[in-house]
Amino acid sequence: MSSITRSSAARPSGPRFDLRPGRVRYSRRWLGAGASLGLLAGLAVRRVGLPALGALGLTAMAGAAYTVGIEPRRPELTELTLRLPGLPAALDGLRVGQISDMHLGQRFAAENTAWAVGRVMAARPDLIALTGDFVSFERAIGSLPVLLAPLRAPLGVYAVPGNHDYWEGLPEVTARLAEARVELLLNRGLALGPGGALYVAGVDDVWAGRPDLGAALAARPAGAFTLLLAHAPDTADEAAAHGVGLQLSGHTHGGHLRLPLLGAFCLPRHGWSYPIGHEHVGPTQLYVSRGIGGLPLRLLCRPEASVFTLRRG
Repeated sequence: MSSITRSSAARPSGPRFDLRPGRVRYSRRWLGAGASLGLLAGLAVRRVGLPALGALGLTAMAGAAYTVGIEPRRPELTELTLRLPGLPAALDGLRVGQISDMHLGQRFAAENTAWAVGRVMAARPDLIALTGDFVSFERAIGSLPVLLAPLRAPLGVYAVPGNHDYWEGLPEVTARLAEARVELLLNRGLALGPGGALYVAGVDDVWAGRPDLGAALAARPAGAFTLLLAHAPDTADEAAAHGVGLQLSGHTHGGHLRLPLLGAFCLPRHGWSYPIGHEHVGPTQLYVSRGIGGLPLRLLCRPEASVFTLRRG
């Protein structure tokens, strides 16, 4: 087994969305800024009176309405060219689509997922990666085949599970993915492309599953470029030690709420080191999707689907 450790429990204790410290890390900068703003608001009300209270109330209501009702339903397509020194010439120009963290069952999740499927397919990728947390509620599992049925790519559509998929029922999630012709890569990989130049591997979820990166890479041909799908981004440190060229992850949702200087409001376990976007981890490049769903709470962190063009150099 790889050095990635397994969570001791198959299901989390407590509520379905467990926001306790230890599972979620909250930003001290955000908490400090909130306390400071509260103090300033109190001083303003004391000096100005009811007009200040009314203005602050309207501002807070407008901000809450945007964060809960507008930005969560405004996904965007991220298109990024990645320069990869180890990419074989046969793979130069390869296009990879990514959709992550659908969290079906949450508000806006189905609509955002349908949008993401349409936009990714319109980009005509050679391969599509789905990086876990398909559902937030067991009742939503049955919608997977219909929503994902349009996904097709010349080299295939591949997926790895997330922690929520385990908590809501991975066997049923796996069956529904198979109905949509999505192949789950659970600690295994496949050689694809001209002469097997591309090795696509998937590792089990680090929080709730049994990840084994060694097993996932065991069939990798010599000289192949490795694309790793891993729900949790913090596995990138081990991926770098195993010569992975590119890792695609999700899990963090970018922190949901982000502000300049303050960064992310909160991040889940196994997403503390690499919370968002494009990173270099030693020889490995990593992209952490903000996800297409999740709790309908977003500020300067819109839901996203992604399409990557891989280039040599």
